Amino acid sequence: MNVITSLSEAQEFVARFRGGSYRRIVALTGAGISTESGIPDFRSPGGIWSRRQPVQYQDFVAFEESRLEDWDRRFEMLGFFEKARPNAAHVALTVLAQSGLLQTLVTQNVDGLHQAAGFPADRLIEIHGNSTYATCLSCGARAELEPQRTEVAAGRSPLCTRCGGYLKAAVVSFGQQMPEQELHRAAQAAQECDLFLVLGSSLVVQPAAQLPVLAVRRGADLVILNGQETPIDSLASTVVRTPLAQSFANFAEE
Repeated sequence: MNVITSLSEAQEFVARFRGGSYRRIVALTGAGISTESGIPDFRSPGGIWSRRQPVQYQDFVAFEESRLEDWDRRFEMLGFFEKARPNAAHVALTVLAQSGLLQTLVTQNVDGLHQAAGFPADRLIEIHGNSTYATCLSCGARAELEPQRTEVAAGRSPLCTRCGGYLKAAVVSFGQQMPEQELHRAAQAAQECDLFLVLGSSLVVQPAAQLPVLAVRRGADLVILNGQETPIDSLASTVVRTPLAQSFANFAEE
């Protein structure tokens, strides 16, 4: 296993992704790709989840108090999301997709930064959903978050204007079933790629953590770009420890 800790070496290494040696690249992104855009890792010490326990899905459905608590923290997170901008690592993945080399991007993030970077929607799989808008739990209709502030401030759960069902941020909450179709697509892509990239994921949250394992079992190379060790570093051909945005700083210009 090759471990890269030098920024210049990292920049030289990631530039090779555009060389065409790999034709079916799949990437998995986690919180670490967005921290350099100003979005905190909500699971880390001092993050939202350490200060305010996550609302379980069953409690959201059953209790008005839980729904209002969840909405309050969604607005807190939205403040970070609205200020954030895609960084060079987000842009690099878009460049790889536009060149036809990156076939699928699976993200654990719910911040919408890949979309903001122009990543093709048909190649993006958000396995934890998206926290920048809401959907109706009854009919699935989409609703924007900002217009719901008035209802929440008045102590009422926002309701769907189409059917009257409860609105909820379109993120997969704790205790909520993961999206089966997205998981199936992600697993299939992992088993068909020749290079699997991990960017900014600790690889401790399932089932996303199994995707690179599936890829390696089918013969793909694995490259992990993450500041800290992961449980499957030993499966990777190369591990890059340098900051992601800086590592890809020149990628789009080459």
